Amino acid sequence: MKNFFRFTERNTSYKQETLAGITTFLSIAYILVVNPLILSQSGMDQGAVFTATALTAIIGTLLIGLLANFPIAIAPSMGLNSFFTFSVCIGMGIEWQVTLTGVFVAGIIFMLLSLMKIREKIINVIPLDLKYAIASGIGFFITFIGLKNGGIVIGNPDTFVSIGDLTSPTTLLAIIGLILTIIMLVRGISGGIFYGMVITTIIGMIAGLIDIPSSIVGSIPSIEPTFGVVFGHLDEIFTPQVLTVIFTFLIVAFFDTAGALIGLTSQAGMMKDNEIPDIGKGLLADSAAGVIGAVLGTSTPATSVESSAGIAVGGKTGFTSVVIAACFVVALFFSPIINVISVEVTSAALIIVGALMAMEIRKINWTKLEIVIPSFLTIIMMPLTSSVAIGIGLGFVLYPICLAAQKRHKEVSPIMYMLCLLFLLYFAFIV
Repeated sequence: MKNFFRFTERNTSYKQETLAGITTFLSIAYILVVNPLILSQSGMDQGAVFTATALTAIIGTLLIGLLANFPIAIAPSMGLNSFFTFSVCIGMGIEWQVTLTGVFVAGIIFMLLSLMKIREKIINVIPLDLKYAIASGIGFFITFIGLKNGGIVIGNPDTFVSIGDLTSPTTLLAIIGLILTIIMLVRGISGGIFYGMVITTIIGMIAGLIDIPSSIVGSIPSIEPTFGVVFGHLDEIFTPQVLTVIFTFLIVAFFDTAGALIGLTSQAGMMKDNEIPDIGKGLLADSAAGVIGAVLGTSTPATSVESSAGIAVGGKTGFTSVVIAACFVVALFFSPIINVISVEVTSAALIIVGALMAMEIRKINWTKLEIVIPSFLTIIMMPLTSSVAIGIGLGFVLYPICLAAQKRHKEVSPIMYMLCLLFLLYFAFIV
């Protein structure tokens, strides 16, 4: 087992990987509650989506851990499940069965692009400075999510965001968790993020802010209402409206995943010579999970940025992913316990992990304006638009333009020019 996951090469251990896996799982466990709630508003069966969400996470996470040896979780994307429900099903009036079929077709296209190594080639030609910008931008985005989940920052119609009510009991719980976690980390306590979440949960239960589960074991809902539905609606996707939806799923999922993989592997110290070893296998695992998830009955899964929590604890190999998958298996049977993990509990982990990922910003060449402008806008647009893909897209548009303006167009890969044009069309007609 140690040889298979290359423990010695990556300087890790069973204890370190297990702790990392549990930490990532606790950071992403909310998806088991939130994803069914969001997709049920499209008309899908909430219980079936819960089971489909868990099974998709189990299969996808195992695939990326065993095939690519990445310490990463794959689970339904929070952004794409909202797009699925509110933009497509409710906004455009497309039935959830047809929308799910669109997700299935997009997943098939993803698999073909991965097998042809087109996705791998695109990721490898992204300039190194932009890769660092993507990684640090995701860090800012994750921190913003953590601050929002903890109620530390809130929406404001006049200033867009502002400080929240710091006297609110739930916000205080998030702040206490943040302070405790910071103290443990700066004192060098291994697993400080994980221990911080456990202690915060206990404090929340004592203070009556988190419900103590009335039972431990729950029944597993049937997946029958959603399983295999996509195969009965393949003839309904050939309309301009649905084809546009498929294209949007492709663009957003492609670059969300690309950004997450770049950021996470960079954080784990796996990137070498501007390339990520075994990235092709990781992309194939991700795309296969998309097909499997649609068949089971959930919106597009993606590489989870919350994996950064486990990497921060020390996750370096696919064994971390095996542990995450095992936790999701347990969660199928112990859903009452999972339901007590609130967003306030995980907010501290996201805030701190975002700070750790943002450290990549120091590697960007801040002395050259043609690098600074696309890199900075890539970073800042991710938290401001709540979209990794939009941040990446803006960087991809501006980077070739900046170098072409300096008559250095030959330094830019032809693929980057193609991506520049693609994102210009995306911003013009879809966003």
